[in-house]
Parts: sequence; C-alpha cells; structure tokens
Amino acid sequence: MLKSYDDLLQRRLRHVNVTHDTASRAVWVEFKYKKHPCFTTELLDDIWAAQRSISKTAKAEYREGRLDRLLFQVVSSADKNVFGMGGDLQYFISLIEAKDREALSRYARICIDIQYASVTHYDIPFTTIALVEGEALGGGFEAALSANLLVAERKARFGFPEITFGMFPGMGALSLLVRKINPGMARRLMMDNRVYTAAELYELGVVDVLAPDGGGKAAVTDYIKRHSNTVPGLHGFQAAMDRALPISYDELLDVVELWVDAALQLSGKNRRLMAYFARAQIKRYASSELNDSDDEFRNVSS
Repeated sequence: MLKSYDDLLQRRLRHVNVTHDTASRAVWVEFKYKKHPCFTTELLDDIWAAQRSISKTAKAEYREGRLDRLLFQVVSSADKNVFGMGGDLQYFISLIEAKDREALSRYARICIDIQYASVTHYDIPFTTIALVEGEALGGGFEAALSANLLVAERKARFGFPEITFGMFPGMGALSLLVRKINPGMARRLMMDNRVYTAAELYELGVVDVLAPDGGGKAAVTDYIKRHSNTVPGLHGFQAAMDRALPISYDELLDVVELWVDAALQLSGKNRRLMAYFARAQIKRYASSELNDSDDEFRNVSS
C-alpha cells in the first residue's frame, strides 16, 4: 500500500515527494526539479529534511524491535530522463565572483551530510537504494554513488564533467568510488571527461543492478522483495563492508575544503566555461532528449 510517508512533512516539502510503501517496508524519495535539473539549495534543504524524518522513524522502529519496521529507502527523480545534473553552477559562479567562501563551504557541507547519511544507512541495519533512469552527472552521480545499492536502467548515463571548467567532483566522488572499484579506475572515471553508459558501469562494478529501460522501478521492487526475507544477511554484509571499507566524514570534509579552494581560484575563462555548461544543462533538460552520440558535455571547452 502506497501512502504519504508523513503528511505534515510532505505539505512542507516543495522539491521532493516522499511516499511510504507499507507492504515492502520502503520509503521512496523522489526529486522534483522546478526549472533547472540541478541540486539547488532549496532541493538540498528538502532532501535533508526528508532524510532527518526518515532517519528518526527508522531508528525509533529499530530500537523498538518492530517486526514491520522500515527497511529500505529509494531515491529517484520525477523526471525519468534526468536523475540529477549536478550542483547549481549559476549559484557557484555568483559565490565565486563574490569570493564567498563561507557560502560555498555551507553548500558543499550539506551535500556531504546527505551523502554520508545515505552511505552509512543512518547508522542502523537499513538499506539505501538509488534508482537512476536518466542522466546522472557530477553531483547527481555522487548522489547515486552514496546509496548502498545503485540500480540503473540501460538508457542511464553517468559522468563527471567538472574538469571541463577547471574543477573536480568534491562532494564524495572519490571516497565513494574507491569502495567499489580500484583507485586508478576511479581516477579515470572522475578525470577523463567522458559520459559512461549504465552497462559500462555495471561491468566495472559501479552499477549494482542493470535494468531494462522502463523497468527500473520493477527491478528495485524485485530486489526489495527478494531480500526482505534475508535481511539479517543483507545488513550483516553491509556492516562488514562498513568495517572493511569505512568511509570517514572527516575525509569528506577535508575534500570539500580542497574543492572550495579550487573553486575560488577559477579564472574568468573557467567561470565562462562553467556558465556555458550551466546553460547547456538547462537546454538539454528543456529538450528532454537522450542521445547516445551526444557529445555536448564532452566538447564544452572546444
């Protein structure tokens, strides 16, 4: 049975939908983009509010030992062509030109707060899932990586375009990737300015479940159904992963400061390229078209 997760919370949220599938003991968080398919401060605030509510409920039910407790969280996008195209580049440019280090750091810190809560599954036996049905670029890719399970449809595309305008993905990308693949391959994914298919990333081990186009939600539902009866093993494995490949909040925070340092050193040309990329984001979102041969994002600097 699908119902509103928290009526009071949902009335307050404008940028995400939160629903509770009681039958599967899963809560679904769906991004709603207004004008631009990027992580605005408003969207981040709503995601963080949803996470806090979900965390509070899930922890309370776990401590009470409820047999029907919440077990899964799924994040996705209302727009099936776009999971997320990254940070709010226009906002970044305004902060960089104002030399507003504090605001840049504040934006980046809420990003890693969200990523850390997701990858550590709220510090309880719980599973976070990302469903990517379209494009996940930059921060969108990082958001997907922060889930314990990444499900992607074949049409999904992933990439880190930041190097195009003199930046690097600084909100968890490296820390999250090296939990899945070797550091050399992680470096290549982050720095080669290439868009990867879901199938390519599945072969590398970045994508965990590869679903047919239009079948992403069914793949998530099937995964939840198959693992609901083996939850102790699933959560035991996640705990073992956390022990073998721990992720440190302090590490994420240190990288954020490196990212802010780099942002404040961007040249006028870099900022113009960033602005061009931001316009390309909006144009591509407005067209709502995915094309395997589209090199727009790879050729921004040409």
